[in-house]
Amino acid sequence: MATAPELLGGSPDAMRAMRDADVPEVVAIERSSYQFPWSEGIFRDCLRVGYTCRVATLGQQVAGYAVMSVGAGEAHILNLCVAEAFRCQGLGARLLTLLVERAAAAGMKEAFLEVRPSNTAAIRLYLAHGFEQVGMRRGYYQAVAGREDAAVLRLGLRASRSRSG
Repeated sequence: MATAPELLGGSPDAMRAMRDADVPEVVAIERSSYQFPWSEGIFRDCLRVGYTCRVATLGQQVAGYAVMSVGAGEAHILNLCVAEAFRCQGLGARLLTLLVERAAAAGMKEAFLEVRPSNTAAIRLYLAHGFEQVGMRRGYYQAVAGREDAAVLRLGLRASRSRSG
């Protein structure tokens, strides 16, 4: 049987809209990745209200997912996660790029997200894609020992578009 890196081969088979049938796999990745994961109900609510919900798949397997809301000129990246077996292969960067492109295409001027300061891999990804820290939300995340702050990051979307267009 092939290993995860051999299956990935540098790119997923598809980046597509998340479907209701994907939610159990998405929740499994979420639970294996975070101490305080989103519930199945949260993911289903995101689908129900029409948030941008995408999955990266390899064959029939979900390898990663991303969730974003848009409105009032802003995009808010709510969740982006890659299954452990597929990390450090560019999949998170591809999901992030997809969200940013969709936000810009929808006319959003800025994209925001929160990230735990302890999640250094995610912070590196976001900074590499042009996000800048613009604030801190004190006690935003649940943590084993109480609460953890969230760094608030912002990306200007107009600046990343063509000046002639």
